[in-house]
Amino acid sequence: MNDRQSSEYLSTLEKGLRVLKSFSRDRSKMTLSEVARATDLNPAVARRCLITLLEMGYVGKVDNTFFLRPQVLELSTPFIESFNIDNVIRPPLQKLRDQTGDSASFAVLSGSDILYITHVSTYRVIRTQAATGTRFPALATSLGRAILSAHSDGDIDAFLYKYPLTATTKYTTTDPASLRTAILEARTSGFAMVSDQLDYGITSIACPVVVPSFGVIGAINCSASTGKVDTNTYPQARASALFKVRDQLVNDLKDAKELLDAITGPG
Repeated sequence: MNDRQSSEYLSTLEKGLRVLKSFSRDRSKMTLSEVARATDLNPAVARRCLITLLEMGYVGKVDNTFFLRPQVLELSTPFIESFNIDNVIRPPLQKLRDQTGDSASFAVLSGSDILYITHVSTYRVIRTQAATGTRFPALATSLGRAILSAHSDGDIDAFLYKYPLTATTKYTTTDPASLRTAILEARTSGFAMVSDQLDYGITSIACPVVVPSFGVIGAINCSASTGKVDTNTYPQARASALFKVRDQLVNDLKDAKELLDAITGPG
């Protein structure tokens, strides 16, 4: 019996969270029927979830349109505060940002996506912005490929089979064999680099963060505007700073066992 079949499993809670997670940049406002379609829930069930979330202050409503309210940000605060994210992970990323002039991030693998835990921006304007909680398809990002490079060949093959990639630019690599080659090259070099794979104008380089006794827990990256860097020399220009900050973060994380348990634990 899986967890969802257990009498301890609260399907009502799961459905409410599914409704919250259905809102996105592309679906910032939705009608009841749109929420039902986005969540694959019966409209009556979606309506009850929305009414509850409305009463709790997490969702707002104007006429027949629902949208998230600022209170929803409260849901991420306990994780950030509980594990002291701003004092453990953010300082090394700020150092990387200051040394390179690039944005810097730490993300983990979550299903088919990478999930941003911390992002330090350079305040440049790009179409695809990242922030804590942002998700992107792992295979289209340097962070995702870097994390996968630290996995076994079998795990990589299983991931490629389970999560086929859809192109978002004309440069997006979607062929599984080519993606596998890129991931294995990242394993050899110690870093993964992508340019205009996720969106136009974004070039980034990432390396996996591997902590003894915990294995790969995520990856860190530098991200720059494609038009402002030479993609031929970008890896050599950033790799040294990236690796040094990675090593600092690994050392700092050794004293953050509860955070490591939270990132790598089951569930």
